[in-house]
Amino acid sequence: MYLRSIDWVDGKIKIIDQTKLPNDLEYKYLENLDDVVEAIKNMRVRGAPLIGITAVLGLALVAYQNMDRTGEDLLYVLKNAYEKLKKSRPTAVNLVNMMDVLMDYARQNPLPNEVVSFALKLMEQDVDTNRKMAEYGSELIEDGDVVLTHCNTGSLATVSIGTALGVILRAYEKGKEFKVVITETRPKLQGARITAFELLYAGLKPTLIVDSAVSHVMKSLGITKIFVGADRILRDGTTFNKIGTYQIAIAARYHNIPFFVVAPTTTFDLTNDMEDVIIENRGKEEVIKCGDKYIAPKDVNVYNPAFDATPPELISGIVTEKGVYYPPFDFSGLKR
Repeated sequence: MYLRSIDWVDGKIKIIDQTKLPNDLEYKYLENLDDVVEAIKNMRVRGAPLIGITAVLGLALVAYQNMDRTGEDLLYVLKNAYEKLKKSRPTAVNLVNMMDVLMDYARQNPLPNEVVSFALKLMEQDVDTNRKMAEYGSELIEDGDVVLTHCNTGSLATVSIGTALGVILRAYEKGKEFKVVITETRPKLQGARITAFELLYAGLKPTLIVDSAVSHVMKSLGITKIFVGADRILRDGTTFNKIGTYQIAIAARYHNIPFFVVAPTTTFDLTNDMEDVIIENRGKEEVIKCGDKYIAPKDVNVYNPAFDATPPELISGIVTEKGVYYPPFDFSGLKR
């Protein structure tokens, strides 16, 4: 029912190349740091938790390939790799948070085998975290619900199971009877390509809609609950997620539909403010082309933000591995 999106095999990182979906379930091996950076930048791996684990395994790969280095010598090469990985994508905070956890461990245990072992432990912890979130969140879904989700937040956004999609899959696994509506998620079509693939793989039959139909569908198909993921959550509950999330939240409030965010605590940024967060802007080719075919004039100006910010007053609850937080949000008990 659940896919495994990443693994460590004989000193290499094995990933599902998500640029090949839905036509091909193709695996790719990342053999050096440049491979890891390229995979993150070009969205062969994507989803905030998975980006974080991929970066951690990237550091492990560097340690594995420098078995003759220890102490400050090892930390030097890890720090250089850290800086390269940090620049690969700017918005999803998991990337830096997870690397910081590994680097803190490496400073206390500056041995290559120790670094690799701890990285693999973090990878497996991601699966356990997702399992807990799925259990908490699935209790929010009832028989007869019509659930809407945006982008892709399943096994292919994490190591396995997923965040928001993991909640949906767990509810289905429990035998609950409900319908699922998914957005296409332009311009990279993560919903149409990847979420549809995952749900069909698990045995569900979702209804796919274009992004601009969301408000209409809330009424016409009777959406009862919405679950989305997150790439960064600030201490006041402001949630950065795939572009289009904010407008879905606005429409949900108008239609009195509960709007839930599902994310691990590694997605929380308890230090930065709104103005400190960089919204990634991606290339115009993603918008003006569909595959190899141009669907807009080549010389048109394009603004292509990958994420937006949803204010906390539009969020009904945030599901984490520690339970469900409800407004007014108080994350003071969370520790990094």
